[in-house]
Amino acid sequence: MAAMTNSISRRKWLASSGLAAVGTGLAIGGVSSRTEAQTANKSGHSFRYCLNTSTIRGHELDLAAEVELAAKAGYDGIEPWIREFEQFQQKGGSLKDLAARIRDSGLTVESAIGFSNWIVDDDAKRKAALEQAKREMEMVRIVGGTRIAAPPAGATEQTNLNLFAAAQRYAALLDVGEEMGVVPQLEVWGFSKSLSRLGEAVFVAMESGHANACLLPDVYHLYKGGSALSGLKMLSADAIHCLHVNDYPADPPRETITDAHRVYPGDGVAPLDDLFRTLRDIGYHGALSLELFNRDYWKQDVSLVLKTGLEKTKAAVAKALA
Repeated sequence: MAAMTNSISRRKWLASSGLAAVGTGLAIGGVSSRTEAQTANKSGHSFRYCLNTSTIRGHELDLAAEVELAAKAGYDGIEPWIREFEQFQQKGGSLKDLAARIRDSGLTVESAIGFSNWIVDDDAKRKAALEQAKREMEMVRIVGGTRIAAPPAGATEQTNLNLFAAAQRYAALLDVGEEMGVVPQLEVWGFSKSLSRLGEAVFVAMESGHANACLLPDVYHLYKGGSALSGLKMLSADAIHCLHVNDYPADPPRETITDAHRVYPGDGVAPLDDLFRTLRDIGYHGALSLELFNRDYWKQDVSLVLKTGLEKTKAAVAKALA
């Protein structure tokens, strides 16, 4: 497990982690990030547009078909779920062949969604979860991916999670990722009773003391958990590799809203103008991964959903950065 030693200054450690100095509002190592931001300001932005496959889950397609459709619709990347890899293999599919198909289509695997219980208090379960994470990372690696989500799965009902312990456990997961060549991104889950807020996730990432620590924010989850999108200004661009983009309506209220209420960017009330400007200003050049679970969209033609989702995401970005 990577650990912070007395010989490493607090500022140097924070800079290596890519996280901002909480309380200053400035990104540590901000010279390079600010320079990148100024460059991005001149050209508008350099976000990549990615499809999280949950957006078309209800169409019940296999991964090969999703790859083909995403490429045809014009996305830059794809973010599959681990269970899709497993289902693909169970039906006789080869992940190596899938990797070739993804490359040939011009897509990149920006991230993947897994649910190992790396954060739980139970030592035996946590040990098994790290082995599960290793297997999942291997699948991601084979298809050409370098990142995987690391949400607080297994601790969603826990109200007394020790954040210092969580930081040590995230560091252990990051060590596994370093071995496998896949970075686990600490994900905020707004509905969870553990790591439901951006500040909690930032704390865990910072206190992990690991150079590869990073976050996976989500517009809906930040809202659901009660965190302002403006909190992202506290981070440097290196702290975020991928961001789940979506929107949400004014009704139902935050307390009762669910994943199924997510809508296309620009069709809701999320402060997306502020979000995209913040991302531009901190020098973010990563992926905007469209992650929806809207059952109404699942009833529509899949090509229409993919086309509409990409067009509305690009339009929301263009509006904000005009």
